[in-house]
Amino acid sequence: MLSRARRDNRNVKRALVAMSGGVDSAAAAALMLDQGYDCVGATMKLIAAGGSKCCSLDDINDARMAAWKLGIPHYVLNYTEDFTRFVIDPFIAAYENGETPNPCIECNRHLKFRLLLRRARELEAEVLVTGHYARIGNARPAGSVTTEAAGSPEERAGRRLLLKGIDLKKDQSYVLYTMSQEELAFTRFPLGEMTKAEVRTLAEKRGLANAGKRESQDICFVPDGDYGAFMEAYTGKRYAPGDITNEQGGILGRHRGLIRYTLGQRRGIGVACNEPFYVTAKNRETNTLVLGPESSLYSKNLTANRINLIACPSIPRPIRLKVKTRYLQNERWALVEQTGPDTVHVEFEEAQRAITPGQAAVFYDGDIVVGGGTITSVCLNQRT
Repeated sequence: MLSRARRDNRNVKRALVAMSGGVDSAAAAALMLDQGYDCVGATMKLIAAGGSKCCSLDDINDARMAAWKLGIPHYVLNYTEDFTRFVIDPFIAAYENGETPNPCIECNRHLKFRLLLRRARELEAEVLVTGHYARIGNARPAGSVTTEAAGSPEERAGRRLLLKGIDLKKDQSYVLYTMSQEELAFTRFPLGEMTKAEVRTLAEKRGLANAGKRESQDICFVPDGDYGAFMEAYTGKRYAPGDITNEQGGILGRHRGLIRYTLGQRRGIGVACNEPFYVTAKNRETNTLVLGPESSLYSKNLTANRINLIACPSIPRPIRLKVKTRYLQNERWALVEQTGPDTVHVEFEEAQRAITPGQAAVFYDGDIVVGGGTITSVCLNQRT
C-alpha cells in the first residue's frame, strides 16, 4: 500500500485520511498533501449495503473519486461488526432504557479514534486525519481556570488540548470529548482553523466533485430518520403502546411505544391540547408518557458518568466552567464537581431546558474542552 512518493522518499511522512465521501474529509486530504504528507484515503464501511445513509455506495464512490482527483490511493475498510457492537446495539439499549443517546460520540470513541487509529499504525502512518471542525494544541491562554488542575508546568507542557474549531457554527468538539492524550497526539484536524465556506472554496479550486455536497443531519444509520421503525425492524420487537398522561395522572391519549419519544418533544405526540404540552417524563415501569408545560422541563442539576478528562487528569475541587448538554446548544455557566473516579455533578447557574439522560455533558474552559461524560440523571427536585 505504499504510494510512489513513499517508496521514492522514505523521509516523507504518511497520513491515513478518513474519507466519508463528503467535502470536509476530501478537503482535509488536500490540505495534508499541501503540507507534504503521503496520503492514503480510507472509507469505513459500517452498515451492509442499502441499510443506511452512511457508507452508501454513493458515498464510497464520492470518496473514491475525491481520492482519484487528489492522486492518492483509496481503500474501503469493513467495520460492520464493530459498528454493530459499539454503536447500534448500545444505541438501541439506551432508548430501551429511556435514554436519548448520541451515536456519533460512540462512533468517534470506538471506531474512528481507536480501531481506525490502530489500522493507521499498522499501515505505518504517522498521523490519522479527519475532517472534523476542531483543533489540537498545547498552549493554555492566560487565566485558564484549569491550569492549576493540570499539574506542574512540565505536566501542563506535555498535555494535549482539544479546542473548539474556529467556525463556531460548525464546531464539533462536543462529539470529540472522549479522545485520549494518545489519540490527540496521533490525530490531525486540518479544518480546525477554517470556516465551512473556506473549505468549500478550497474544494472547488481543487476540482473536487463533492465541493457542493449537502450534509446529512439525521442519524447516519437510520435511512429516513424514523429511529423507532428502525429499532423494531432491527430487533424484531414491537414496543408496546401505553397511556399518555398529564403530570396529575389524567389520561390524555395513547403513545406508540416509549422509544419514539424524548424529553422536551412537542411535535408528533398525537395529542390535541388547548395549550402547548411537552414530554416531561417517561415512566418505564408503567409504560406511561407524561406531558406537561414547558416550565417542567427546566433543571439546574445533573449527574454524569463515563467521564473523560482532557485538559487535566482530574478535577480536584469544584470549578466554574461552561457546560453544554446537547450538540446544537450554547454552553452555559455551571459548577462542575468530580464526585468519584468516573462521576461528576454539575450545577448550572441558571436552569436549563430538557437536560436528557443519555446525552453528553461537555465542559469548556473558554475554547478548551476540559472533558465530559454521559448524563445519567437530572435532579428533578431542583427544577425552577
